[in-house]
Amino acid sequence: MVYQMSLQVETRGRGCYPITEQLRSGLAEAAIETGICLVFLHHTSASLILCENADADVQGDLERFMARLVPDGDPLFQHVDEGPDDMPAHIRSVLTSNSLSVPVSGGQCDLGIWQGVYVWEHRRMPHRRRVTLTVVGA
Repeated sequence: MVYQMSLQVETRGRGCYPITEQLRSGLAEAAIETGICLVFLHHTSASLILCENADADVQGDLERFMARLVPDGDPLFQHVDEGPDDMPAHIRSVLTSNSLSVPVSGGQCDLGIWQGVYVWEHRRMPHRRRVTLTVVGA
């Protein structure tokens, strides 16, 4: 059996936005006991991450690390059509990922106790991000 749904994630700008509960709701609708859930983000300036969910300092540390690695306004970048965070957002997305696979067991996301799924917004301005869940299983 295959089940697919889309969800919207409203961001307020750069940062991590948890979507684990939306995944759980989607799996409940899918009614699949065992399988795999593919999570896909339809954007090139945000990404998906599987991350520590117990301490928000982890997401803050990731953001500070990425800001050091790929700073906004670096004169190296020619692609600045949408501002100084444009190309850095694309690089951040490429360095991370726009898709994740999560096992489904007992009709639930089979995540570790401290794991959560997040949309990581790399742009400074708010955006509406589209995520598609495709669940395959029995």
